[in-house]
Amino acid sequence: MSQQVFADRIGKSKSWVDKIERGVRRLDKFSVLHDIADVLQVDVQLLLGRDPERSPDTANCVDQVEVEDIRQALERYERLGTLFEAAPIEPIPLTDLEKSVSHAWMTFESANYAALARSLINLLKLGPAVEEESEERDRPKAANLLSQIYQIASSVLRKLGEPQLAWLAADRAISAAQRGDDPLLIGTATTRVANALRSLGRSRAALDLNIQVAQKILSQGGPAPTDAVYSVHGALLLQGSMAAAHCGDLPTARELLRSADQIADVVGDGKNHYWTSFGPTNVALHRAAAAVELGEGRMAINTHVSIDPESFQRLVPERRAHHYLDVARGYNQVGNLPEAGRLLVEASRIAPLEIRCRPIAHQVISDVLRRSRGAAPALLVSMAEELRLAA
Repeated sequence: MSQQVFADRIGKSKSWVDKIERGVRRLDKFSVLHDIADVLQVDVQLLLGRDPERSPDTANCVDQVEVEDIRQALERYERLGTLFEAAPIEPIPLTDLEKSVSHAWMTFESANYAALARSLINLLKLGPAVEEESEERDRPKAANLLSQIYQIASSVLRKLGEPQLAWLAADRAISAAQRGDDPLLIGTATTRVANALRSLGRSRAALDLNIQVAQKILSQGGPAPTDAVYSVHGALLLQGSMAAAHCGDLPTARELLRSADQIADVVGDGKNHYWTSFGPTNVALHRAAAAVELGEGRMAINTHVSIDPESFQRLVPERRAHHYLDVARGYNQVGNLPEAGRLLVEASRIAPLEIRCRPIAHQVISDVLRRSRGAAPALLVSMAEELRLAA
């Protein structure tokens, strides 16, 4: 990168860059250091002569350095432009952003959160710039892509135990989807907001939000809703059932699951409209998860054993590993620790980072090991040692 190109990207003169490089002028503003780090795509700690603080027990997962980078990307406000000394973000073509977002969804569905976190840091900066620089006719599409970026970020952050950041990203996702004028995208963004609220302990608010938007989505679908409309409506009902279960509201959870079941029979399995994976099998997964939240481990296990294996195998890795984690919690609740351990190991085989990256998984592993008294699977013991978990 030439001095001139570098100077242009950080909003400085070539002469300023030359003086900094020769040591004639001091680089003493932290905000400028951050801008330089963005342009050079390096950690700002390296520019300060320090190694980034990385946790030794992340086992190739997302660490606090990357979470902090995501936080900073979410906190940027490119639309305020010259009010800040922020380095301008050079947008990419809309088609390139679309490909990158599609790849990010696939990475999420594969539960490769480490790779996804790194790409999200860049996408969260590029997305607003692309929308801002797009021609008028392309603005809605750019806004919808930005909404998807925020939704992916929200889902990952919630899994990593960062509910406040997850809520911020989800809220941004709804705003972007509104600019894109896609009601179904607004619906999926709503599930991210509700999930973040549930993680923050506001389950009743999450329940009300899911139900309200689910009804609106279906009413806007017309007399013959499409499978996509049914899928988003059904996803909202499923997340509502989880919020109800978290509240201890068994009747509401059951009613929402029953309604989702009826819609899922219309949609069928094997579809993934708006990245919902909605269908009869995914409804069964949520029925098991809701049972675990209610403390009904036996009910979760009975649901699990009734799921058609072939339909289950067709789900994306993230869904399957997540389900095994839920059912492992169910087995833990009923005291079947060997089976709980076996499912944790199986979940790690399908999607390693779904287990290694999630605080809830770490809690379950520790609890199973603590109660097993030497009877836990050797692979689970080995995994706990790699993660430096206390049993």
